[in-house]
Amino acid sequence: MPMHMFKQLIDTLKKSPKKIVFTEGTDPRILEASARLLAGTWLTPILVGSEDSIRSAAEDAGYNIRGAEIVDPETFEEFDAMVDMMVELRKGKLTREQCSAMLRHANYFGTMLVKMGKADALLGGATYSTADTVRPALQLIKTKPGHSIVGSCFILVRETVGGREVLAMGDCAINLEPNEDELVEIATSTADCAKIFGIDPQVAFLSYSTHGSGAGPTVDKMRAAANKAKAARPDLNIDGEMQFDAAVSPKVAETKCAASTVAGHANTFIFPDINAGNIGYKIAQRLGNFSAYGPILLGLNAPINDLSRGCDAQEVYSMAIITAALA
Repeated sequence: MPMHMFKQLIDTLKKSPKKIVFTEGTDPRILEASARLLAGTWLTPILVGSEDSIRSAAEDAGYNIRGAEIVDPETFEEFDAMVDMMVELRKGKLTREQCSAMLRHANYFGTMLVKMGKADALLGGATYSTADTVRPALQLIKTKPGHSIVGSCFILVRETVGGREVLAMGDCAINLEPNEDELVEIATSTADCAKIFGIDPQVAFLSYSTHGSGAGPTVDKMRAAANKAKAARPDLNIDGEMQFDAAVSPKVAETKCAASTVAGHANTFIFPDINAGNIGYKIAQRLGNFSAYGPILLGLNAPINDLSRGCDAQEVYSMAIITAALA
């Protein structure tokens, strides 16, 4: 991410320093990112795992993690209280013994550190699957009031001659075939996330049809979802259904939907399903030379994000700042 965008997020954190849990405390990429974060005073890493193992891994790799908090589920003083809280949160679905066993796994333990207020945010997934990061979040952190799902978006950034271009795209990673109401949640959450990155969201619900030029169930779904989103959030500029060319090209917009206030300059794109979303953001990344940041999880009561298992230390560092800034 360009330095000036990072500076905005870091300036936010400097005003209100945060703590972020890394569930994979011995991973060299996590340790390298933690060492970089510790050079500042605005974001404290909490590394989950055995203190001896983490310190040994850091020493072997040559990373200075002095100042990081290391929390081991096996020796955590408030473990019993954590188990009690999880039993209560799961409301009879799990026994105390089952909760105790699950909390010895770093993904559940780290999520409960956020739930208990010991940390502000969590970043996992360097070795865990997306499901293993999202499942504990759904079960323990849960969705915000008014949200029924967790969605996701990517922020895409490209340097241009005149400055930079910043776009938001959702949902490209979590929901396979969202229905109309789920698309409304995804769109409004993506727009709110976009604002954090300096985007004035102009939201396009994408389709193979523009304002009725085509027909089909997904066209109807995107048109209805766009109308519901407009009604739910009159403060946002939203339109759809529309084709991608109408959304981004003023010339095409003039031909296809001249009356639209979004068409021709959309910067926040809502896809009909995960196929379109995942393909769309990767085309922008690989052929359009955009840097892609995410998936940023949306709709949870606390910021919890998922790394790609193929990530490098720079991505961990970037996503840690993004995740903490969402807090």
